[in-house]
Amino acid sequence: MVKLRGTWVVGLFILVALAFFFSPAGLKAADKKEIVIGTPLPVTGVASQEGNEERWAYEEAVKDVNAKGGIFVKQYNKKLPVKLIVADIESDPGKGAGAVERLVKIDKVDLLLSSFAANFVMPTAIAAEKFKIYYHGNTCFPVVWRGAKLNWSTMFFFELDKGAEVPYKVLDTIPAAQRPTKFALLMEDTADGRAFGGGLAEAAKKYKWEIVLNEPLGVAAKDYSSQILKLKSKGIDGAILFAAGGDCVTFVRQMKEAGLNLKYLHGYKGTWNTDFWNDLGKDANYILADGFWSENWGFPGGKELGERYFKKFHKRSVSIGLYYASCQILWEAIEKAGSVDSAKVKQAVMTNTFKGTTMGDVKYNPDGTAIFPLPAFQWWEGELKTVYPFERSGGWKVKVAPPWDKR
Repeated sequence: MVKLRGTWVVGLFILVALAFFFSPAGLKAADKKEIVIGTPLPVTGVASQEGNEERWAYEEAVKDVNAKGGIFVKQYNKKLPVKLIVADIESDPGKGAGAVERLVKIDKVDLLLSSFAANFVMPTAIAAEKFKIYYHGNTCFPVVWRGAKLNWSTMFFFELDKGAEVPYKVLDTIPAAQRPTKFALLMEDTADGRAFGGGLAEAAKKYKWEIVLNEPLGVAAKDYSSQILKLKSKGIDGAILFAAGGDCVTFVRQMKEAGLNLKYLHGYKGTWNTDFWNDLGKDANYILADGFWSENWGFPGGKELGERYFKKFHKRSVSIGLYYASCQILWEAIEKAGSVDSAKVKQAVMTNTFKGTTMGDVKYNPDGTAIFPLPAFQWWEGELKTVYPFERSGGWKVKVAPPWDKR
């Protein structure tokens, strides 16, 4: 009887195992051949300069992890390669939700990597909520992201209020006699632009800089002459410009044509991409830019990544380290979760420290954000020189721009 009972138990175990194996869940586990990651990016349109840098970094991170055999996922007891699917949202925020829906329903992605900038990130992150799929976000102001109270995403970026102080900290290093005296804010008419414009206005009060003109800019506009005429009529000689790459190029070209001389022009969002220099040449000299990273800051793998980018495109980047690190974090989180389940992967992101990324060591806060300081750079002869943080500048001091006819 004992032997018969033991045989019965073994038989029952085999039947249960077979039932699981041939169930939809079991078959899915057995057939899982790759981890599918989707990303809704602006690879065409006005934000394509920035979107394509992000795409390149994502693709390189996929290539690198696959060269090691992929990511070990305990649930499947094997390493799985990563497949990246890029959905072009054509620099149109209205196309973000549809792109996410296609990635989830048609491409069957397991997880989502971030788009670029709040006006694209927010619609796509909100769409991810609908499908309860984890969205590994970056390049969106945490204050904007937090306001939406999203449960299926995290955010890796800089705090708006701290970032808004950077241009005034830089301005204060310029000898008083050389500083601009009348200052303007030129913010694109988007959620990003309005949020950052508000932060810049508050920071100006703290650092005792008077904003003479606060002017919105149309997205993908072909003519900024009305704004430029206002700047000239008010004697503006310093400005902060927040716009996409193509719009920044257009503005600077029309500024030169109109003879608007700005001693200090600090660009955000659209002046750090090397295509900005390629489009403007020496007219980009003296213009400042934001950015997220430098290959010269000594973070692990940063120099190698920068050299790889330069070898491919013959130009430098101050963004790719953030995007590449976002992938490093996601890959490690999948392995620590032992699963591609969205809830488990997000939990792994939230509860671990990710050491040795191209952005250094990264740890997320309880609210789902990971914060880094915003740097500032200045274009000089085709290179972006670190201006801020001052301790990373290598001694570079910001240069004040002479009039166009004296360059």
